[in-house]
Amino acid sequence: MHSSPISEIELDGRTFLVKRDDLIDPFLAGNKYRKLYTLLQTPSKTFNKIISYGGTQSNAMLAIAAMCKSKNWEFVYYTTSVGDAQKKQNIGNFAHAIGLGMKHRELQPQYYKEYIASLRINLDEKTYIIDQGGADRSAKEGLSVLAKEIRDSNLDVKSLATPSGTGTTALFLALALPEYKVYTTPCVGDALYLQEQMRALHEIPENLIILEPAKKYHFAKPYEEFFTLYKRLLQESKIEFDLLYAPGMWKVLLEQTQEQILYIHSGGVSGNESMLRRYDKKSIR
Repeated sequence: MHSSPISEIELDGRTFLVKRDDLIDPFLAGNKYRKLYTLLQTPSKTFNKIISYGGTQSNAMLAIAAMCKSKNWEFVYYTTSVGDAQKKQNIGNFAHAIGLGMKHRELQPQYYKEYIASLRINLDEKTYIIDQGGADRSAKEGLSVLAKEIRDSNLDVKSLATPSGTGTTALFLALALPEYKVYTTPCVGDALYLQEQMRALHEIPENLIILEPAKKYHFAKPYEEFFTLYKRLLQESKIEFDLLYAPGMWKVLLEQTQEQILYIHSGGVSGNESMLRRYDKKSIR
């Protein structure tokens, strides 16, 4: 793959750069491509089954489904119970992943954590488990490739930004680019939860800065201020950003930073189909 391009945008009188990882692939793009880079380079004969788990809005779920289809690997994905309405939807990440061959397994909420914890027991050598959101030490290689692309761009910018679910992308990017400030914000849970997820992979470096939002936001819940910012970005930059992670990151960048920043586009715009329906149902337009 060639290095993803960099765009320049203006927002609130400030100039930002955007690393366009969203252009890598319609489904296997953004930070999920970077996290799965090592597996994408792995010969198809190495595995015959991939197992993962998480939510049905997950960008990682869709990216893994796309990877497994290209590798001819079986993909089994575990979630808690899913409503009939979502199962019948023909748009959004869940529908696309099913279309790519994902086998969906539902677990009752009270048994979910225990069952997920048992998945690695007696695991055969042809099966590989990817933790929720792609939080895996193997993601380090793909983020090192991204770091090299940024260095090779010779930009006059020393601050980067990427939103966090598990924090894997921000963590390994900060480790690979110690000369840069790397901003992130917790989009799932709070800063303490994010730090806990990161420390399960590696000690947090000093150049990784967690910006906490001024108010608590619940993941995947529609917020008018997020939708307004999403529309502004689309209108003013002509770039579509995802509705799950990007608005929270852009909001804290505009409120809490001043310098020029390179924003790493995390992809995930395929999930906007179903999110836009949720905003419409809330009469947020």
